Amino acid sequence: MRIVFSNRVSSDLTPNRLSAAVARLRDRRVDVDDLTESNPTRVGLAYPGRLLEALAQPAGLAYAPEPFGMPAARDAVVGDFRRRGLSVTRDRVVLTASTSEAYSTLFKLLCDPGDDVLVPAPSYPLFEYLAALDAVQARTYHLDYHGAWSLDIDGLRRATTDRTRAVIVVSPNNPTGSYLKRAELDALAAHCRAHGLALIGDEVFADYVLDADLPRTTSVLAQRQALTFSLGGLSKGLGLPQLKLGWMVAAGPDELVRPALERLELICDTYLSVATPVQVGLPTLLSDGAVIRTGIRDRVTRNYRALIEAGPRCPSADVLPAEGGWYAVLQVPAMQSEESLVLQLLEHDHVLVHPGYFFDFPREAFLVLSLLPRPEVFDRAVSRILARLEAAR
Repeated sequence: MRIVFSNRVSSDLTPNRLSAAVARLRDRRVDVDDLTESNPTRVGLAYPGRLLEALAQPAGLAYAPEPFGMPAARDAVVGDFRRRGLSVTRDRVVLTASTSEAYSTLFKLLCDPGDDVLVPAPSYPLFEYLAALDAVQARTYHLDYHGAWSLDIDGLRRATTDRTRAVIVVSPNNPTGSYLKRAELDALAAHCRAHGLALIGDEVFADYVLDADLPRTTSVLAQRQALTFSLGGLSKGLGLPQLKLGWMVAAGPDELVRPALERLELICDTYLSVATPVQVGLPTLLSDGAVIRTGIRDRVTRNYRALIEAGPRCPSADVLPAEGGWYAVLQVPAMQSEESLVLQLLEHDHVLVHPGYFFDFPREAFLVLSLLPRPEVFDRAVSRILARLEAAR
């Protein structure tokens, strides 16, 4: 008997060479300094000991489902936007179980099978998979680097087709750390308005500013031309990925937002995916958990500065400037493939980093480093990376 599976999931499930090498080292119990770590709960940050008591409130025992989430929880999100200097209203806040689910919900709202959405490159490698699971195609537009990262608005215009339904921006970008600039936002909003596209702003790293002196937009919500959605959540915003709660906020002309929310209500009412206890606890989590965000910000800032200071030890490598987020990009000599270099670092130096091609960098050679690890781990790993690069000169 043969089962025919959906082509939304790749039929090639073979691990790539890097994943296979990591598995071999783990089987041998070899310690590896992991600079791909994206889970803040595993890097020695201080979490308030009683924080999760907010999930044990008696109100969490009652089930009173709301398609967009409980009013008190949505009010808490409104308050968090106010902390960031942004004014939003409860009726435009939609709770989801994660940012990934928010993307899936928006793809269901905006796209028919075969439609496409525009996603930045370099950027988060999950977009292609998320889009495919909803029978949507992810088409790329580019971020260009000329001493600083900028959005290629002309390339984005060329990438737009009659089946394009949305443009995704990530600010600050993962992994480049670049924030959207006001002129870029205005051009994006005008393009979306002219072509009937939604603008989706992934702002999960917005609080982690690495260079406060550089100009940046606070949020895609700063414009009102196009139907717009700002995405955030507890996973990055408070370093609590295990609690599975995200949100999106709709903005734009009322004649566009109103019918979008009416349809979103039907979609969300079908799934009702957000657990009651985390909604009940959200006001406390956002208030008492701010110390976690501060700890993450201090950690990534410290590690980024350490990387900048270490850079001159290897003149052939450049630390590309990052404005925010919790990743850094190291440009290295293209004397061998990124895959070969990353495997050498793993197998000989016991350091794990991401190759640039994981994030759709248009050319080689780049390494992507997480800024989350403990300082002693980060410093040791960076020293080994730079030593490997110097030895190869």
